[in-house]
Amino acid sequence: MQPTRFYYLIKVQYLGYRLHGWQRQPGFKTVEGLIKKTFKFILPDRRFKILGSSRTDAMVSANESAFELFLEEEQLEDLPEFLKLLNKNLPPDIKALGMQEVDGKFNIIQHSKQKEYHYLFSFGEKNHPFCAPLMTNLQDSLDIELMKEGAKLFEGLHHFLNFCVRSSGNSLYERDVVFSEIQENTIYTANFFPEKSYVLVVKGSGFLRYQIRLMMGTLIQLGKGELSLADIERSLKADVANQMTYIAPASGLILHKIEFI
Repeated sequence: MQPTRFYYLIKVQYLGYRLHGWQRQPGFKTVEGLIKKTFKFILPDRRFKILGSSRTDAMVSANESAFELFLEEEQLEDLPEFLKLLNKNLPPDIKALGMQEVDGKFNIIQHSKQKEYHYLFSFGEKNHPFCAPLMTNLQDSLDIELMKEGAKLFEGLHHFLNFCVRSSGNSLYERDVVFSEIQENTIYTANFFPEKSYVLVVKGSGFLRYQIRLMMGTLIQLGKGELSLADIERSLKADVANQMTYIAPASGLILHKIEFI
């Protein structure tokens, strides 16, 4: 007889600077590994597993990500109290934001409707060292207005083969970016941040490995005068082999928000 199973969607945020990404890896501190370790402590002798909505890379942070908890045998009776217990035992750079029970038909991968990523950066004078976990600093002169034009070129349905690190030949390279824009940063603030900083905001249902960091790296090259707007347009065509090579540093990337159907 199959044991009864219960399903919970848990929203979570984390600072990725000291972590080796989401996915559990032997010998490395990862978000998934630390969350599993916490559940083993607060749910002793219970059978469970977790499945994340996104596999962020090493040093990438999340303002709002999510995972699903599959728990066998007994239902959790008091979710607010369980959430408090979970946060009390998670490390200080991981926080559970909320949780809700879902049914067995819910699929955290297929029911992800839209992800919003932010890439935080500044340029010119070197930043205060406290900025390093969240913001990339470029000690160069950048044409920010040209970079803003370049960011808009990514919007729409394009072929992103040249903007990813290919892990297999089975990836779907045609992706729909519903929003791509460089804005002056008013979202993240701290008294040690530079007087002016910027954020690349990108929204879509799904992204390829390193896609947003390669998009950002391409915009940096555009701002330095190393690439043109025409180069970006050409690289988004399906029949053009023009691999982008500058992967922007991971610590500037933040999974800002994830929405579900």
